Amino acid sequence: MKSQISLWLLIIGLIMPLGPAFSKVNFGGLDLSDDNRLLFRADSVQDGTAVQHALFISRLTDLTLRQITAFPEKMELLANNRMLQVRNAFGAVRIPITGGIPQTVNGFPSVASGVPAVGGRVEDLAASQDGRWILYVEAVSPAYGNLVLIDTQLGERKIVALNVERPDRNFPARWSPDSRVFVYHKGGRLYFYTVNAAQSVLVDEQYRLIGEGAINSTAWSKTGDFFYLKGFSVFRVRGAELFARSLYADFLEIGSVAGKIPFDFDSNFDSFWVAPDSKSILLNKGGRNIFYYPLGLDDFNTAESDLPYVMIPQACTDINVLWSSVGTITVSATLLKRDGPSLILYRLSPAVRDAGFVSLNPPAGSNAVLSPDGTKALFWGEKGIVLYDYLNWRLLQVVSSRPSFSCLWVSDDEFISGDDQKIERVRLSGERSLICLSSVAEYGFEEKGAGAPASQAPRILAQNGGTWFTSNGTEPWAPIASPALRIPSVTSGRYRVYLEQQSSGPYENLPMLRNIIAVGTAPLLPAIQYERESAGEISGGNGQSGIFSHGSRTGQREVSLCFDLYDDAAGLPQILASLERFGLKATFFMNGEFIRRYPAAAKTIAEMGHETASMFFAPIDLSDTRYRIGGDFIARGLARNEDEYYRATEGELSLLWHPPFYAASPEIIAAAAKAGYRTIGRDVDPMDWVSYEDSKHLGVSQYTASDIIDRIMNMKRPGSIIPIRLGMLTGGRSDYLFLRIDVLLDALVRSGYSVVPVSTLIERTR
Repeated sequence: MKSQISLWLLIIGLIMPLGPAFSKVNFGGLDLSDDNRLLFRADSVQDGTAVQHALFISRLTDLTLRQITAFPEKMELLANNRMLQVRNAFGAVRIPITGGIPQTVNGFPSVASGVPAVGGRVEDLAASQDGRWILYVEAVSPAYGNLVLIDTQLGERKIVALNVERPDRNFPARWSPDSRVFVYHKGGRLYFYTVNAAQSVLVDEQYRLIGEGAINSTAWSKTGDFFYLKGFSVFRVRGAELFARSLYADFLEIGSVAGKIPFDFDSNFDSFWVAPDSKSILLNKGGRNIFYYPLGLDDFNTAESDLPYVMIPQACTDINVLWSSVGTITVSATLLKRDGPSLILYRLSPAVRDAGFVSLNPPAGSNAVLSPDGTKALFWGEKGIVLYDYLNWRLLQVVSSRPSFSCLWVSDDEFISGDDQKIERVRLSGERSLICLSSVAEYGFEEKGAGAPASQAPRILAQNGGTWFTSNGTEPWAPIASPALRIPSVTSGRYRVYLEQQSSGPYENLPMLRNIIAVGTAPLLPAIQYERESAGEISGGNGQSGIFSHGSRTGQREVSLCFDLYDDAAGLPQILASLERFGLKATFFMNGEFIRRYPAAAKTIAEMGHETASMFFAPIDLSDTRYRIGGDFIARGLARNEDEYYRATEGELSLLWHPPFYAASPEIIAAAAKAGYRTIGRDVDPMDWVSYEDSKHLGVSQYTASDIIDRIMNMKRPGSIIPIRLGMLTGGRSDYLFLRIDVLLDALVRSGYSVVPVSTLIERTR
């Protein structure tokens, strides 16, 4: 029964806050006015389908560019809830919540500010609550970047830290609620920085060190206190003390030990949340086990069995916590089922004596946010938005049936919602007001009426949801009853515009501007080119006779990621979730031991459309002299693995395999070929299999996960086969590549590569 439940829970991470991946931008719908303003639409395209849109206007006489719609992939409220920040594939913009046309964020790169779009994920950032400061990681390699602090008032930039790991699920820095200090993670250590020093000489990091850990080892509470978990200890630095003395002394000297947790905190897999009153924490151990822990216990020796506790179904990767000011806690996780994702919910009321976690009936929606007073909750997702009485757990109102991307509370009786048509302010009374359009179905310039002055610039018209809106490009969108749309044009008295296809780079095409009264043609937007690589070999390589170790070095820019499953499923949910978000398919090599332990997981991999291949029936090193490796032994081992897989999945493995640990010989390869199998090798060894013990006994280097990503990106070529080891290593590691798979996939997409199954590489060489 447990394995059947795991079947769909293993891919629970498919709905993640990172958002979809984008590989190309396509432009279209050029419309040039007589006063030389160009309207055009940009689509972010994934697998040939437009998933986000933006409407732009450019004044061609000075090439100013402005984005006039804002797709609400990610939203946050800043400046005491007066300003809305929206992020999507085209960058970041800000809009007053009273309504307006999007404004670029001063100093932050975006398409509207002239920075080329790039494929891959939407760049993450961390904005201070007052809206003045932005932190983002400016890439210097596929896995590393410099942490940059931007003053959005002045547009000034300052590098705070070099060689910070690029964001995966967590941005590597967190701001204090008062916007005066932030902590950041670099190389397994935590540091702090105060913006008071932003205009002075940067103080050396050794004087700003907090201690060992990752960003999820830290949290800021609503009261402004800073919490830090290390080992078994919970440290707290009270907000009032932070600026009572110089922060360039030991950060934790002014803090105290607030509690001792009953297990060692592992920043790779554990996380925690702080209560609104800073008097307790919720601990997530290993992604499954959730403990409630009150701080300030006298004995600091509370056993795990004494704590309120709930076990989340196996391998949930998207856990969220709603924690009201009266103490009621709701833990949610996204559950992917055959008929679509849904929430599973658990409630804890610590104020009730001997209370434990209880299961709740979930509302429709895959995301949730609590009102400031903690009495109401919004749930939203593909099925729309619903409003709940949080404390009594009952439906109050169905707000919308349209798919929603983001919701934010402005006050206890007002919130902001964003869907594919509009971003709106919604009062609980039902009153709605438009903030900005998310996208448009039709658009163009308004036809000038008879007698209108020649100097009067035509207004912009746009329609979505059956309603027409108008703006002059600087004032907020407003409904219009009787639009008079002008016939689109690509010429004016001075310019002609057209689209030119691009053979490489982030754009499928580019708007081109031709001056017809002078001389010259140029792209409206800057473009970047993909890296160039040597052509290399013509066909699939054989590092050893009979082994397919790489695909064609010419033609399409494709690589295969091969995920090796020996006897442990650790990392599989993250891998499946990331591949789904990026729309990629891979090859999974399965050992019989893994199939026997995790039959539902094996079936899930195939049901998600990935290629399944063999890695023999047991995780044994076939080069070990203790084994007598003959043709019959190889044939029987492969056949046994086929039978194990069929019993688990009622499906068949492909006739591709590689020996465990890639230990091949001519005899092994020949025996497998006689059994009908193609032996697969590798031309890139990420070295992610090296444990502490391997490093010591074999004398090989152990790379960090980020160093491995850079290693892969430096070594890969068209046709490369790149293995990635899943599961925990017996000899131990400080981190694992599978925990940063989003960064690797993003780097491949940005460099113009597709990830395909091994069989596709083989087919390309025929």
